[in-house]
Amino acid sequence: MATEPFTLADLKRTLREAAGVTEGVDLDADILDTEFEVIGYESLALLETGSLIEREYGIRLDEDAVGEANTPRAFIDVVNAQLVPAPAA
Repeated sequence: MATEPFTLADLKRTLREAAGVTEGVDLDADILDTEFEVIGYESLALLETGSLIEREYGIRLDEDAVGEANTPRAFIDVVNAQLVPAPAA
């Protein structure tokens, strides 16, 4: 399991690999809080992105949480909830 947090750069790379980029969309713009629908990604593309992340990082993502993550920030939070171990008490 990885110890580094999943970042916006990681998400952009994975989105490009899993679903490509819609013409006219600039993933390098400030998209952190932009809804996926606005930047051209639908639920199927996000599920494919989630599957790729699961394979790459050896984690299991909650499908409901992935489906509810409607912005890159929310999606990153879902990934990091599984990726980064909780701090010791």
